[in-house]
Amino acid sequence: MNEIRAIQNQGDAAGEDAADVMPHNIEAEQQLLGAILTNNDVYDRVAQIIRPEHFYDPVHGRIYQIAEERITANMLASPVTLKAYMADDEGLKSLGGAAYLARLAGAAISSFAARDYAQMVYEMHVRRQLMHLGADISAKAAKMEAKGDPKEQITEAEQALYKLAETGSATTGFQSFLTAVTDAVRVANAAQQRGGGLAGISTGLTDLDKKLGGLHPSDLLILAGRPSMGKTSLATNIAFNMARAYKRGKRPDGSEGAINGGVVGFFSLEMSAEQLATRILSEASEVPSEQIRRGDMTEGEFRRFIDAAKALEACPLYIDDTPALPISQLAARARRLKREHGLDAIFVDYLQLVRPATAKDSRVNEVSEITQGLKAIAKELDVPVVALSQLSRQVENREDKRPQLSDLRESGSIEQDADVVMFVFREEYYAEREQPSEDKLEEMAAWQDRMERLHGKAEVIIGKQRHGPIGNVELSFEGRFTRFGNLVKSWQQGDGF
Repeated sequence: MNEIRAIQNQGDAAGEDAADVMPHNIEAEQQLLGAILTNNDVYDRVAQIIRPEHFYDPVHGRIYQIAEERITANMLASPVTLKAYMADDEGLKSLGGAAYLARLAGAAISSFAARDYAQMVYEMHVRRQLMHLGADISAKAAKMEAKGDPKEQITEAEQALYKLAETGSATTGFQSFLTAVTDAVRVANAAQQRGGGLAGISTGLTDLDKKLGGLHPSDLLILAGRPSMGKTSLATNIAFNMARAYKRGKRPDGSEGAINGGVVGFFSLEMSAEQLATRILSEASEVPSEQIRRGDMTEGEFRRFIDAAKALEACPLYIDDTPALPISQLAARARRLKREHGLDAIFVDYLQLVRPATAKDSRVNEVSEITQGLKAIAKELDVPVVALSQLSRQVENREDKRPQLSDLRESGSIEQDADVVMFVFREEYYAEREQPSEDKLEEMAAWQDRMERLHGKAEVIIGKQRHGPIGNVELSFEGRFTRFGNLVKSWQQGDGF
């Protein structure tokens, strides 16, 4: 081992000052390479952690790369076979040429520790990259440019840091069926402890929970509807229900986190945070939102309004009302929220107002990038993402106004990337606009019967669900308070519901 260090030091003499500054561990690199050249099976244990560029010594990086190419091609990687490929490598010559490869293999202590050495080499690489990134951030901040918006630089720095954190983390790859079964049992156990029927986070709407099983981590759910159907109201209702029910504690797997409800991030690209808060307070205090905006409240209503505001102060519901937010910044802000406060669900109102990272040649391609980005955020942060979406006008031209998958604007990518697609539909909205003239008594009577039957009712039509049934869910809707709720069925009347 001392001979290897002596040879290595010959090559490091010129850059001794740099070596003192940049974190590295030459001995770990040598042990790792020696273990691989001695036993090629070691490569399979470290391939998910280490890459050629992770080595501090560029010669070591080239040795690893050639060994990797040969092993993945089912060929032997040994000092003898690598010698031919590196005969003209000047860096290897300065270390002793083929003799250095032989010494690496001969000095390898144990192949069992190879993974630990690989992790050590990777950690040193991360430290060096952090130093480079810090220097780069400092240089960009010092450089005054007309286009150099500091906020954009912060977003770029966050993305670079998160990318660095993700690089080298071991991917799952193949796992045994036993592992998969254990995970399935764990999810079922969590659902059982929640009272049955819920593997995800409750929406606070009983019938919707039964159909969806709650909101599942890593799922992208699309909530679509025509204007005035109430999709924003339904989204705020669900977000509020989750935040209000939030309780932190020890989960069945032993980790700390939300055991009920969750921390919610709400990206409101259409409405301001104040308008969104007014809607939530209207629901909680049962004071119509237009009265809240006008300040036209009785003393009792105002007291209820203030009490509701105090009760909701501690709700973990975070609103970002930045307009025209690029998908890259949306992801960066969601990551930041998860780091600082935790995060259990994301809501985006609405999908078509999110900007793509780069301009595309067609709107379809732009929406495709946005939906893929939202799905990536859901998987990366392991939270459900509920994105609202507009529907095309072709709904209005049909006799049956119930929406369907083909009504989604730029529907191809939305329908493909989403795990769940839901439509909000209120037939009462269309029936109101079909009022006959008062001199047509029979038609007026039929219309009044229809309005009475439809009043205060709404439907959520589940048009797609990867891991559950499709179908309709009936909800109650109180327009004055913009509130959706559980609909009392006829057979439940008088039973205390």
